[in-house]
Amino acid sequence: MLITSNLVFSEWGKIFKDPMTTAAAIDRVVHHSVILEFAEVKTYRGEVAERRKAAARGKGAGDDNYASDTRDGA
Repeated sequence: MLITSNLVFSEWGKIFKDPMTTAAAIDRVVHHSVILEFAEVKTYRGEVAERRKAAARGKGAGDDNYASDTRDGA
């Protein structure tokens, strides 16, 4: 089973309103598990978003050309 979340465990209280429920959920998820944490990793979507923001600041309206955003460069 694979579970992903963009919240660290300390922020799971935002999901489960009861602190006991939060603690129980975390306890059951992490028991006998391997936790992979990817912090401060550049993602493809993040890089594309940054390029689009930079392009929007440097271009006039309607000049959006994102052909360079494809992975294969096509």
